[in-house]
Amino acid sequence: MAESDQETAGVDALALGELLTCATNNLWLGIILFSSDRKVIFCNPRYREMYALSPEQVRPGTPIKDLIAHRLKLGLNIRGEAGAYIRARTEGSIASEKTVQQFADGKIIAYTIHPLPGGGGMATHEDITEREELSARLQERNLQFDTAVNNMSHGLCFFDAGHRLLVCNTHYIDMYGLPPERVRPGTPLSEILDLRFEAGSVPAMTREEYASWRTGVATSAEATDSIVEMRNGRTFKIRHRPMPDLGWVATHEDITEQRKAELRIAHMAHHDALTDLANRVLLGQRLEQALEQGGMFAVHHIDLDKFKAVNDTLGHQAGDSLLQDVSRRLRRLARDSDTIARMGGDEFVILQMPISDQGEAEALAHDVVGALSAPFGLDGHQALASASIGIAIAPRDGATSEQLLHNADLALYRAKSDGRGMHRFFEPAMDEEAQNRRALEFDLRNGLAAGEFELHYQPIVKTDGREISGFEALIRWRHPRRGLVPPGSFIPFAEEIGLIVPIGEWVIRQACATASRWPNHLHIAINISAVQFRQPGLTEVIVGALAATGLDPGRLEIEITESVLIQDRNGALATLHQLRALGIRIAMDDFGTGYSSLTYLQCFPFDKIKIDRSFVGGVGNDTGSLSIVRAVAALAHGMGMTTTAEGVETDEQRDRITAEGCTEMQGYLFSPPLPAAEIERRFLTAEVPAMPDRFAAA
Repeated sequence: MAESDQETAGVDALALGELLTCATNNLWLGIILFSSDRKVIFCNPRYREMYALSPEQVRPGTPIKDLIAHRLKLGLNIRGEAGAYIRARTEGSIASEKTVQQFADGKIIAYTIHPLPGGGGMATHEDITEREELSARLQERNLQFDTAVNNMSHGLCFFDAGHRLLVCNTHYIDMYGLPPERVRPGTPLSEILDLRFEAGSVPAMTREEYASWRTGVATSAEATDSIVEMRNGRTFKIRHRPMPDLGWVATHEDITEQRKAELRIAHMAHHDALTDLANRVLLGQRLEQALEQGGMFAVHHIDLDKFKAVNDTLGHQAGDSLLQDVSRRLRRLARDSDTIARMGGDEFVILQMPISDQGEAEALAHDVVGALSAPFGLDGHQALASASIGIAIAPRDGATSEQLLHNADLALYRAKSDGRGMHRFFEPAMDEEAQNRRALEFDLRNGLAAGEFELHYQPIVKTDGREISGFEALIRWRHPRRGLVPPGSFIPFAEEIGLIVPIGEWVIRQACATASRWPNHLHIAINISAVQFRQPGLTEVIVGALAATGLDPGRLEIEITESVLIQDRNGALATLHQLRALGIRIAMDDFGTGYSSLTYLQCFPFDKIKIDRSFVGGVGNDTGSLSIVRAVAALAHGMGMTTTAEGVETDEQRDRITAEGCTEMQGYLFSPPLPAAEIERRFLTAEVPAMPDRFAAA
């Protein structure tokens, strides 16, 4: 007899039964014993508790079918008819069975039937509701985790301390082109790296270099972010984060498009959108680098001489095409070490570095002027641009990028002043000249505000009876230190800086106000600058001056040169027709000194032609000048226009002009330009036209 059996035999049977009953009654499982005829022999309290049964409902001899029926009343979920369900479990031999019962209230009870040797059986019942709920929640969470992981925009992988894969998502597999069947939990990192190498999803490294690098990152206790450019053209950002158990988690993000966008943005921030040349920002950086490196280099400031004419006549699209073609020509001339930048508008800069002497800079400037002087083909049109260049040499002409650009700009101004289509090197005297220009600009602006400008008037005389028909208003500047400044000394500069517009508006108002005091048969002629004429609102300014002074529009004469019509012919003609509609007379000034005067006479019926003083001065001894005066007078007469000869200074010139049929004349022979008060004292003391003796008295 075994030792355990001897111990059991030594225990009182009654005491043993009580022990077994106590143990059974305290089991977490519900237990029921039943006979071969399916009647209860015994059940423990846990069984009754699980099914809400009283002791009277479960006593020895109770049919099992009653207990099953009771479960159905509790809401047991079954398939089919209740009677069939009960019969299937109470008829026939008792066999082993495992079943999970689900009730309507959510309770889940698993039971197992064990046949007994003498017939009958024992069933254990376990309430697994909480366990199943926990399992369901865990399953749901696992599903959610899988869904979340596999729907991440990043690739994800977990590795344990032994460098074996724990988890990875499908995006990780797809990113690296890995075979899914070979990437499973437990796969070593080394094998995955081999698979990535086979797929070409690795940077430009050898297999050993790549494996060593990634293993080094994996074993590091530090968080690491890496941007890796792959051989296949993709760019990945890998974020490695160590775990407390010496494993790690890594996310892999495909930033190829983002990287391209960043590079595009960085390129756009440093390059001109139209020409793709460097912009001011990049040029500044390159200049700073050149200064840090030392040595000699050149800064070429290039300005197109005729760009605005192209832009105005052919349109902005043609202007853009011209700038793009200019950039292509400059690229062909520059070296790889040079930087070409567009500064905006039609201005470019070439940073030529390095150079050994000034001759290299001069050679490049010469080539640029030549290349940009060749015609440009613009959508069926040919255009000429040409270029002027100012050059500063470092370190001679400046120690900072700002100083070098400034001095190159000063040299450019000199090149343009000297006739355009050429280059000039910076000279120290140019800085003094620039300071003088700034002082002149300051004085001009202050002069307008301080009322330092005044108008002088020169008589216009009829050739037939030599009566005064009107006056030309001519501006003068009475500077507090320089005295009376003639217009040739400041008008071109005022046009250049745009100050001619407010000055011109003042002239219009002042001349109209003065003329309104004079006899009604006298007209007043005002010169309108081409710069002022192109500004919007000119018609409104003239109308306002006429309304404010009460001057008859028929007494006002506007003088323009052909340059007004060159740059914006259609716009200029529209303005001229507006003025003509008001009754204002239009005269073409300096006729014959341009290139297209006859063409413009065809497109607009001028009231008067003014013959330039350069022709009038030669009528006494130059047959060519005399022929031109004769031809212009005949042309004007044939077209119904009057003519005014400018600059008549001698009796011979007066007689010649009169003989050739000119209508009017003006010049120092009759009177220099005089202030309004002096004009009124000398010529307008009586309500009668001025006569020859009056001019003699003047």
